Amino acid sequence: MDKLLRIHPNDNVAVALEDIKSNEETIKRGHKMALCDIKTGEQIIKYGHSIGHASCDIKKGSWVHSHNMVTNLSAGLSYVYEPYSVNLSEIPAAKFMGYKRPDNRVGIRNELWIIPLVGCVNDVCKEIESRSKAIALEYGLDGVYHFPHPYGCSQLGDDMKDTRTILSDLCKHPNAGAVLCVALGCENNTLEEFKAELGTEYNDKIRFMVCQDESDELETAAKLVEELCEYASKFKRTQCDASDLVIGLKCGGSDGLSGITANPTVGRFSDKLVAMGGTTILTEIPEMFGAETDLLNRCKTKELFDKASKMINDFKDYFISHGQPVGENPSPGNKEGGITTLEDKSSGCVQKGGIANVNGVLFYGERAANKGLNMLCAPGNDLVSSTALAAAGAQIVLFTTGRGTPFSAPVPTIKISTNNELYNKKQNWIDINSGEIAEGKDIDLVAEELFNYVINVASGNKTKSERNNQHGLAIWKNGVTL
Repeated sequence: MDKLLRIHPNDNVAVALEDIKSNEETIKRGHKMALCDIKTGEQIIKYGHSIGHASCDIKKGSWVHSHNMVTNLSAGLSYVYEPYSVNLSEIPAAKFMGYKRPDNRVGIRNELWIIPLVGCVNDVCKEIESRSKAIALEYGLDGVYHFPHPYGCSQLGDDMKDTRTILSDLCKHPNAGAVLCVALGCENNTLEEFKAELGTEYNDKIRFMVCQDESDELETAAKLVEELCEYASKFKRTQCDASDLVIGLKCGGSDGLSGITANPTVGRFSDKLVAMGGTTILTEIPEMFGAETDLLNRCKTKELFDKASKMINDFKDYFISHGQPVGENPSPGNKEGGITTLEDKSSGCVQKGGIANVNGVLFYGERAANKGLNMLCAPGNDLVSSTALAAAGAQIVLFTTGRGTPFSAPVPTIKISTNNELYNKKQNWIDINSGEIAEGKDIDLVAEELFNYVINVASGNKTKSERNNQHGLAIWKNGVTL
């Protein structure tokens, strides 16, 4: 195995595939080494384009990182639409066993979800979940879960609207065969307004309870749960096409191998599913900064291009309005793993979207309506963006990671390690290992393994996070708390 990887012929840095000694210093796996002398102010080229510039002279063979390079990112840019089409050859859709819903969507789980409309009732929902497991099992459901959050009251404007929208999206989600919505009774997220957000299409699968109206809310909940379990039990797995799948694409705890192993593997998965008529959703808008041009030019129409470019510039303005630098994203864990600037991180991140055209651009809380690759507005935060993917309709989230995390979205979350060390250490977290790609394994073989794993999960096999009973929810907060 070569110890260094030059990703693109134009790169002036290479990535260490294992710890190496150079110029009397150790360059750790995933970190960058200069392939030539680089002068102060010169661009650092990786993936074939700039990921920042040198803050001092860098000698050939030296470690390139935060001590000698900085970001080029600043405020919003004026983008020019230079479209090109990528014609993926259609391929027959794979089959899986899913649950066909009355709204013509397909679920991969038939679960009872307990949704608190305000954070004050989180503990009540937790107790309802605990008491409902036996009855859900008796009716043959795939599980019962509550999703605690701190919102639904003391919020104003867009924050209140977003909370209501995300919770409504989850109530409509096809993985939920039935839903119990639990209110307190005095919150800003009033039951009347929430029902208006939901509409009437999902009345059969949803029941409501206001805790302040009940002398014994747990007794009332038990009766409602019985009704809901009976309703959900009518759905049975049946053969479905992969074109019915909606898959969220997410990375978290990235390292210097993310853009070499796991993310391009997910990109190949995405292209294959899109070629079958399925849907994928790419999010984490700040982790597109510096690598967004190719994505924008892959937008199918000028209207989508305008919407996507505005989304990116608006997100930069969001940072600036809070007095924060645009390029501050890489976390300490990212930097420890070899990522130096946001452009460096973004160049790896966007590879999860493969090469397909962008057929949809979604605002936060908007559900995917277009087949193919979609862009979704959400921050890079793992919990918030994964929840946004679920709210957009993703039945599964693919989560690439170089550092590892136990977190799981409200929907099954498949963890894909970027390196062998993580996979070997955390096999209780990680579902798929792409680290072998760095040692020469064919990336298409790993992508095929991932695709087959997704089909099996969609048909009922549990992910590692499901086996660990890990489900989480986080809502994006921007404004004041009263």
